[in-house]
Amino acid sequence: MKEFRTLVASAVGLHARPAALFASSAKSSGCSVKLSKVVNGEVSAAVDGASVLRVMTLGVKCGDEILVQVTGESEEATVAALRAIVENPDH
Repeated sequence: MKEFRTLVASAVGLHARPAALFASSAKSSGCSVKLSKVVNGEVSAAVDGASVLRVMTLGVKCGDEILVQVTGESEEATVAALRAIVENPDH
């Protein structure tokens, strides 16, 4: 398992388009992707990162910290792709 914490750069957070990009990338990776929101050092319950609706239910806003956990055969590539999505302010 690989995991990373990062701050969400998109002005709309993980809502609509960024959430769809994240979920699509997670789903197509073939890996299991879990996403949690981190608030004041506390990690929320993880949701399925391949589900747009589950990702959106976290209510992640611009500047919020998230924890992404990836398990599977292409962990390194999946981590890189997901990190690129959430750290890109243009999404």
